[in-house]
Amino acid sequence: MDIQTIMVVGAGQMGSGIAQVHAQAGYYVYLHDMDENQVEKGLERIKKNLTRQTDKGRMTIEETTEVLSRLVPSTELENASKADLVIEAIIENLDVKKKVFKELDECAPPHAILATNTSSLPVTEIAAETSRPSQVIGMHFMNPVPVMKLVEIIRGLATTDEVFDQVKTVAERLHKTPVEVNDFPGFVSNRILMPMINEAVYTVYEGVSSPEDIDEVMKLGMNHPMGPLTLADFIGLDTCLYIMETLHEGFGDDKYRPCPLLRKYVKAGWLGKKTGRGFYRYND
Repeated sequence: MDIQTIMVVGAGQMGSGIAQVHAQAGYYVYLHDMDENQVEKGLERIKKNLTRQTDKGRMTIEETTEVLSRLVPSTELENASKADLVIEAIIENLDVKKKVFKELDECAPPHAILATNTSSLPVTEIAAETSRPSQVIGMHFMNPVPVMKLVEIIRGLATTDEVFDQVKTVAERLHKTPVEVNDFPGFVSNRILMPMINEAVYTVYEGVSSPEDIDEVMKLGMNHPMGPLTLADFIGLDTCLYIMETLHEGFGDDKYRPCPLLRKYVKAGWLGKKTGRGFYRYND
């Protein structure tokens, strides 16, 4: 199958980034969200990103115009009937994702591949909601999508080699580096990253050091480009907590138990940069 048309379900930061890189790679892309305002915001975000690239001389005005012409707004899930590959990038909630995949299975053509951008949830369980589990796969992009090169490609229990190869080819056409991963909680990236962030939260909770000094240790001592608590604020503390809960439940091992301070911050609404406060304060 020659994949030509993509539908991205979810027009938030991740979804718009995924739509952007596919349009830049020459694919015809439907950017879908139930909320028309979200679709407009997603398209505006893409336009701003492309304009920034044009201002820096990395793209011409003509190239930007061409990319934008390949993006189509969508508020009707039935538009999945026109897609060869559907990439879901909605809230990290298993029940919601299962519902969407069940609906996509009914709308998408029989040959279409259904991919999820989940960062930690079981691809096999999501695939079981469809009549085509062999054509369901994980395609986990990193944030910000236009910048980060890695894509974790996660095989569900039934995912065929043909589907894996097709998705890998798409990722390479995006100039990304695809990495093959099997379906375990957190996959590779978040299984390693989130416990490190959680341990950094514990060092604050136990009074070992301040967030600023903990981040300095990891930046200067371990050569990390960003400290774990700054990174947690950028990811969103609610997202960090949800992934830790997924790891804890999935493995049944208390080494993945979320730090009580992380829970307290989330309950307080201190979710990081997006709410103006997490381990740090953000004026904007």
